[in-house]
Amino acid sequence: MRTVRRPRRYVSKQWLTLLAPVLHYSASRDAYVLRGIGRRYGPVLRPDRRVTRRRRIDTPERRASAT
Repeated sequence: MRTVRRPRRYVSKQWLTLLAPVLHYSASRDAYVLRGIGRRYGPVLRPDRRVTRRRRIDTPERRASAT
């Protein structure tokens, strides 16, 4: 049994839909792995749920506001 965890890779939901015939969901990993050999080999894929937030800058120069 592996002691080092394989890194999780975040992919878009469209890629998971496209790769659905060769992937299956592993509840213990909370990720998708390759069918048949996914227990030991291959990528561990997770849906990309990370949100990128862009802060709105109200002042023309942010550094000038601290002076």
